[in-house]
Amino acid sequence: MEIGIVVAEFNGDITGRMLEVAHERARTLDMSVSHVFRVPGSFDMPLAVDVLLLRSDVWGVATLGAIIKGQTKHDEVIAQATASSLQTLSVKHNKPVSLGITGPGMTERQAWARIRPVAERAIDALASMYGEIDRLK
Repeated sequence: MEIGIVVAEFNGDITGRMLEVAHERARTLDMSVSHVFRVPGSFDMPLAVDVLLLRSDVWGVATLGAIIKGQTKHDEVIAQATASSLQTLSVKHNKPVSLGITGPGMTERQAWARIRPVAERAIDALASMYGEIDRLK
């Protein structure tokens, strides 16, 4: 199964490590990451996901990002808009999109602590969906 990964460059130290973990997990599950699409931030992910889902060689897309709380509620706006758009794209293309984006309301320290579990779960979600969708066909 070939998948794409869309990763935010904002909070790049965190998301870069998330990408490494996602690659490790994909290899463990015999999944092939055929495309990695880097975007400025989580809010920019939907367009990249849409482009990848149009490709016949991409079965699904994992998203990786870290939305860290600042002094306003901007993190909540970004998280809500992004998650909603990603869900809509998944249904539109009839392909899974996993949500490996941490936040909102998260500190930088919490983001570091969640790198491995979130990145692994983003890949695991695609593997799980593949099994279920294949079973229904």
